[in-house]
Amino acid sequence: MQLRNSTERYGAVAQLLHWSIVVLIITQFVLANQAGALSLGPAKIAVLAQHKSVGMTIFALAVVRLLWRWVNPVPPLPAQTPRWQNVAAHLSHWALYALILITPLLGWTMSSARNFPVSWFGLFTLPDLIQPDRAKYDLLHEAHEICALTMAAIAVLHAAAALKHHFFDRDNVLRRMLPVRLKADRS
Repeated sequence: MQLRNSTERYGAVAQLLHWSIVVLIITQFVLANQAGALSLGPAKIAVLAQHKSVGMTIFALAVVRLLWRWVNPVPPLPAQTPRWQNVAAHLSHWALYALILITPLLGWTMSSARNFPVSWFGLFTLPDLIQPDRAKYDLLHEAHEICALTMAAIAVLHAAAALKHHFFDRDNVLRRMLPVRLKADRS
């Protein structure tokens, strides 16, 4: 498998970054739900610490992914793709990138506002971004949740669009991001 993108498909680096971020975002929702079900105590604090570590990992991987994308252009959509779908695809991709970067930053800032440390898997602690302030914490917490839910909604639309391309349009859009090669349907 090639490391770099081609005009036909994404390379191994882009695929690894894409699917790693997908798995970690799903992990974030699982951890957030686990934390929400726990009462305040050591178990909840441990789950939230994992949630923060995974969030900072997503942030770092997203920065790497954007840098990789900058030096490694993505394969174009099929020529027969309607203009409105091209525009929607670009807008949704950039919205996802923005939310993948903004959501962890809001979480980090939210933790700072509540004077809760953000550690990366216990190896080091990130500096606080703002001074403690309960009102700011409440606002940032709400913004963090809204961004996470918006990201989930756009991601579902993104996945649905890829499946639509595969099963209805029968083009290569989904296959080009898969690490395994599926045969093209000739029907």
